[in-house]
Amino acid sequence: MLLTSYTTHLHEAGLDEAGRGCLAGPVFAAAVILPPDFHAPYLNDSKQMTARRREQVRADICREAIAWAVAEASPTEIGEINIAQASYLAMHRAVQQLPITPDFLLVDGNRFRPYPGLEHACIIGGDALYRNIAAASVLAKTFRDERMRALAEAYPYYGWEQNAGYPTPKHREAIRTHGPCEHHRLGFRLL
Repeated sequence: MLLTSYTTHLHEAGLDEAGRGCLAGPVFAAAVILPPDFHAPYLNDSKQMTARRREQVRADICREAIAWAVAEASPTEIGEINIAQASYLAMHRAVQQLPITPDFLLVDGNRFRPYPGLEHACIIGGDALYRNIAAASVLAKTFRDERMRALAEAYPYYGWEQNAGYPTPKHREAIRTHGPCEHHRLGFRLL
């Protein structure tokens, strides 16, 4: 069972990212502030949910959250500042886009670049422990997958509609055959 909150702060935002280990596409992050009575029976770490369940829960989150925002950092930014810093950048952008300022940030993982003026806590495996982080996990994953499906229409040979840019054998073979494109993270080991 997912916990309601980490602190007693009224507007505690959960933060998570998606796409950190991919060879292509942006890294996405989401920030979500849930009401105390939020209930979505299938809410969990997005990696533990089916695509269909993620979409169902996404709709619940977008409809019922006090506030939510999704942001990204591009492959170019990833190449310039590295994937960890790009993940923090995407998280900061998501917090900036929230229509209300949170009182506290609850971040999935063990590291975070502090956001100016806000306290935070990092929770390893937080997306399986806290509802607001799990909700951020679902939004980051579903919005990123949606982007990768759209990019797959222009670059069908990479199979992004199925692998979302992750280093599958089919994706690596397509890079060998067709070479990388502008959506690949050229600082990563592509082959």
